[in-house]
Formats: sequence, structure tokens, C-alpha cells
Amino acid sequence: MKNTALTETHISLGAKMVPFAGYNMPVQYEGVNIEHETVRNGVGVFDVSHMGEFLLNGPKALDLIQKVTTNDASVLTPGKAQYSCLPNGKGGIVDDLIVYKIKEEQYLLVVNASNIDKDWNWISSHNDMGVEMKNVSDDYSLLAIQGPKASEAMQSLTSVDLNGIPYYNFVVGDFAGVEHTIISATGYTGAGGFEIYVKNDSIQQVWDKVFEAGASFGIKPIGLAARDTLRLEMGYCLYGNDINDTTSPIEAGLGWITKFTKDFIDADFLKKQKEEGVSRKLIAFEMVDRGIPRHDYPIVDADGNEIGIVTSGTMSPSMKLGIGLGYVKTEFAKLETEIFISIREKGIKAKVVKLPFYKK
Repeated sequence: MKNTALTETHISLGAKMVPFAGYNMPVQYEGVNIEHETVRNGVGVFDVSHMGEFLLNGPKALDLIQKVTTNDASVLTPGKAQYSCLPNGKGGIVDDLIVYKIKEEQYLLVVNASNIDKDWNWISSHNDMGVEMKNVSDDYSLLAIQGPKASEAMQSLTSVDLNGIPYYNFVVGDFAGVEHTIISATGYTGAGGFEIYVKNDSIQQVWDKVFEAGASFGIKPIGLAARDTLRLEMGYCLYGNDINDTTSPIEAGLGWITKFTKDFIDADFLKKQKEEGVSRKLIAFEMVDRGIPRHDYPIVDADGNEIGIVTSGTMSPSMKLGIGLGYVKTEFAKLETEIFISIREKGIKAKVVKLPFYKK
């Protein structure tokens, strides 16, 4: 099992460590609900250094990205990022990722930890254009500093105006005494904040300074369990749960990152799906009756017939009710449709709702 450069720090802080995507990661420190509220209302820090980073260089770098991703990366200018996914040639998804345009002819792709080798092999297999590819995943650490107080708490650490970085934009600048740091206004919590990319040998210094600067703002380390509840309250997909090699971006509600203004792997198939419709859709639902939905629980209709499956579910710490995502037959996907989650053989009432679950 791999460690991040901060593993010993997490252990010394009393984190509960678990294996995640081949890494030894902190799942929680004080408890999921406390950590969740810290990020929603203040500022918290996640070590997400297990994520993968690929650098693509050369005159054909954009062409390769356009071929292997669904979103249109040609709209990116240096300092901009976009959410996208890699279609798998069979209508499914290899992974979801973020594409950063560093400068002309240079891009950074940030992929999920569990898919680093799979994604690298997939993109490499389509690189017949001579694009220089570097897997720098083991060289870089990544902190997600998230929450409404993130900008204010971190401003003393950089000469960059943090409030001046729009959502899904980034700046390469100084941060916590480290030059050439990527400061990105991204994150998977819906609470605002930044993601900070630095080399492994600088991350302990950055971590220490972040906690020093954030002390008066009540900053706390946050584990992966709260990251999951935060992303689920926003309805963000988790690879391996809500999207995978058998789910299409159209079924998953990711039509907004699937652009048919260009040619890409699976473009014809996905365009046909968009035009003709799909037989199942990813929905968001809230529990009407008491119950906590969990991954793989069956979704049934009023007569107990199975109509789908839960892909993600939890008790929402912010809303104090059960929420979830799941695939259902398309006729059950309309807003306000009554559905039932089969919990211990019993149908517990829920309804289809609009995302995000958590409205600020």
C-alpha cells in the first residue's frame, strides 16, 4: 500500500487510516458530521495527494485531449480548467477528470487515484500523434482547502489575489513560501475554496503554514468520509459508484460535458443516445420516510418491482435526511416521482428531486 508524503502527519493527528485506491488514507479525524460542518461553514483541509497527474506536451496535445475526452478542450485558455470524462469506446466511462491548460501546448490532466494506470494506458493507446506524456502522479502532492472561509484564511500565504480567481480557473504563483504552485479554484465539495498542487518535498511546509494561517478561522484536517458526504450533497458523481465502464455520460446526466461540436471516441454512439433517449437515467432522490439509502440497495416501485439501484447514499449531515443517487428506468426519472428504496426487504418511500440536494 502506498503512503502520501503526509501519511505520518495524519497518524500523529489521530486520524483513522484506511486503505483507499491502494493508498493509506485518513478517513476521519473527529468524526464525519463535525468535519462536514467545518467545511460547509468554515474551512477544512483534505490531503488528496493520491490523485493522479499527467502532463501532456507538444503541438498535438490538444488534438489528443479532444480525441479521448467528451468536453471541448479547445475553449480553454492558459489558467482555465474544465471537468470532463474519458469515454471507453463501448459507451461507458474510463474515468472522470479535470483538464488544466497550463500554457500553449501544455496540459495537466488530473485523474482518480484508483484509475491512474488504467487512464494512463488508455490515453497512451490513443497517442499516435507524438504527444509527450509524463505521469507525474508520484512526484506531486495535492491539498484541497475547502469552505467559505478558505480565501480569507489563506490570503496571508500568497501574493495572488485569491478572491480574484474565478471558479474553474487557476494561477501558478507563490503559496506558503513555495514558488510555482498551482492554486486552483476547484474542489469537489460545493463549499468553495482551492486545490493546491506542490512537489512532495514541499508539502509538509505547506501543510504546516496552512494550519498556522488558518488557526484563527478554526481550520481543521478533514477525512475522505466527509469528502464523500459533501460531494453527495451537491450531487457530484463518484467514479466506481455513480459512473463506471458500464454507464454512459448521457445516462449519468453528464450531457453538459459531452460536446458534439468535435469528433471524439464514442461520439456517434453518445449522440444517438442523446437524440433517441436512454432506457435508464441517474436520478437524485430524498427519503420521504425514515431510512438511510446505501450503495447497491434496490430501488422499487409501489408494487415492489425492481426499477433500479442506488449508487450512492447517506444521511445528509447538513439536511438531516437520507439522500442518494441511483439509476432507474427512464419513466421513473421525472421530478417528484414517488419511488421506494428496498432497505432490509422493506420498501421505504422516497421521491425524485432536483440537484443539488444542499442549497446554500
